[in-house]
Amino acid sequence: MPQRDHYTGPSDHAPDRNVQAGARATGVLLVNLGTPEAPTARALRPYLAEFLSDRRVIDYPRWKWWPILQVILAIRPRRSAHAYARIWTDAGSPLRVLSEALATALQAELGDQAHVALAMRYGAPSVAAKIAELQAAGVQRLLVLPLYPQYSATSTGSVIDAVADTLKRLRWPPELRLVNTYHDDPTHIEALASRIERWWEANGRGEKLLLSFHGIPERYVRLGDPYLAQCQATTARLRARLGLDESQLLLSFQSRVGRETWLQPYTDATVRRLASEGVKRLDVACPGFAVDCLETLEEIAMQNRDFFLEAGGDALRYIPALNDSPEQVASLAAIIRRHTQGWPGFDS
Repeated sequence: MPQRDHYTGPSDHAPDRNVQAGARATGVLLVNLGTPEAPTARALRPYLAEFLSDRRVIDYPRWKWWPILQVILAIRPRRSAHAYARIWTDAGSPLRVLSEALATALQAELGDQAHVALAMRYGAPSVAAKIAELQAAGVQRLLVLPLYPQYSATSTGSVIDAVADTLKRLRWPPELRLVNTYHDDPTHIEALASRIERWWEANGRGEKLLLSFHGIPERYVRLGDPYLAQCQATTARLRARLGLDESQLLLSFQSRVGRETWLQPYTDATVRRLASEGVKRLDVACPGFAVDCLETLEEIAMQNRDFFLEAGGDALRYIPALNDSPEQVASLAAIIRRHTQGWPGFDS
């Protein structure tokens, strides 16, 4: 019995097929975190199991983490399902719907220069499935763009792992480039600043602006993760662009779990402190998220709004993420074109 080949990939590499692909032989793979298929405990359990089993996210030894994970999977899915249900729309998960809209807008912007696809690091559609789809479409050159402006091993690093695990199983992997970070890209900073300014024009300006980024354990930074420095750099560039000082534009970190010390100051403690100090109207933006999701729509716009009001504030107002806005599309298209210089269709 012949041994089964452990490498995969399309077998049709006829010249006419590749010619027909033309400039679309270049693929752009956008990757976001992922989302459960439904706002239910049953749908949350496999999603959380995949996410929390990633050694990039939780780097404890398996023998130590495995029993803790089983307890989490017995309790947390129901709690998380309640949070997801608060933001779920008729179209589905906001993260997925908005990510798909962004991919569609980028495809329209790039036209025949590239084939744009969207994958999720956890859940569906997977990185492996989308790379297989791009190969079947004739893609021979692949740019991977994780939708995380600031690099962390827990996010972009994990995407790199997923791409590498996929490519090493292919008989003929595509030529590969990857956007490692775009936290200080001038077009990205301008897009963020324009979003905030336009929101202020429509809604008035609060007394202070808080930038809330997703947190990671402090220990990860001590081990070499550049995430903290890149969040600080994004904040400094936005301060300069908006003409604000450190008392007017503040930085904090949200979404901590477990007993370890995470990056500080914590967002929940910060909004309570500001309210107790007499701040009545607080604006919050989340520059670490390309599109709105559970962490922005529920954690910030609902949970932390309540914390602020309970501590004496009058209004915590969340400024939406860039989502599929023309500014974000133009910014990411510029980043894509810069990173694909020299490839056919991207020579200028």
